[in-house]
Amino acid sequence: MRPYEIVIIFDADLEESAIRESVDRVAESIRAKGGNPGRADHWKKRRFAYELAGRTEGYYVILEVTCPPEAVSEANRMLSLADEVLRHKVIRVPETAAGRQRPAVKAETEPVLAEVAATD
Repeated sequence: MRPYEIVIIFDADLEESAIRESVDRVAESIRAKGGNPGRADHWKKRRFAYELAGRTEGYYVILEVTCPPEAVSEANRMLSLADEVLRHKVIRVPETAAGRQRPAVKAETEPVLAEVAATD
């Protein structure tokens, strides 16, 4: 399973209960596909730098999830079809940024790298 961040911009005219229901639907779809929806960070209303879909502000939510790629595809599809979502972005978080260590380099590659360095 891989770590992802999903940034969702909702219509600012929506009530918070409608936004929470939409976020819960996305989290439930991730959970149904074997993922682990983590923290949902509600940034509340923010002003846009430029007009987006005739709006000047939106309600931002950031979801931190750990799930297989299939679950992200389903969440991406759901958010694309949702009328209350102005824009969304799915970002795969690098392993080191997610608090994990990089996989160790295999011992087989070390001699090859040493040979390349010796020939230069």
